[in-house]
Amino acid sequence: MIRRLLARVYWACSRWTLKTEPAPTRPTVLLGVPHTSNWDFVLMLGIAWRLGMHFRWLGKSSLFRGWRGPLMRALGGIPVDRANPASVVGDVVARIGSGEVFGLVVTPEGTRGAGQYWKSGFYRIAREAGLGVTLGYVDRTTMTTGLGPTIDLTGDVHADMETIRAFYADKSGLRPEYRTEPRLREEHAATPI
Repeated sequence: MIRRLLARVYWACSRWTLKTEPAPTRPTVLLGVPHTSNWDFVLMLGIAWRLGMHFRWLGKSSLFRGWRGPLMRALGGIPVDRANPASVVGDVVARIGSGEVFGLVVTPEGTRGAGQYWKSGFYRIAREAGLGVTLGYVDRTTMTTGLGPTIDLTGDVHADMETIRAFYADKSGLRPEYRTEPRLREEHAATPI
């Protein structure tokens, strides 16, 4: 209740406009794209709290050190050891398998700097856990943010990424120069993710 109240106040005072589809009614992987600024986190909290979503998010393990650890976990954080990112997929699938229901916020760009490829963990988690992928967004050009459609992945990595690319084609993050084109290294591989 307090979170929804804080979110209402935030959106009433913010220069950003919340333009969103309803929150998914099933567990989902929620993409936070483009991820070009730490302010993306504030916008994500505002969206989730306004829509009353129970969510978890993945963050680099250094965010969970010291005094920040309990706070980050209370905000739904799951630490990611970048030296062993594959273990995250198993951890999240195990949480879902145990009955924990949540929207998993993932920033597939992996960092706030421009890169060549997205990280494919979101795709593997969605496929292994049978989850849809909700296309969350920030768009500086229109000063809007929110949730787009939830799609079901087909296993055809290239076709699925074409759908995702089409949605994000006109979206610009807070720092457009740090945007990474929605592309997975595995799109050109012979075997599916």
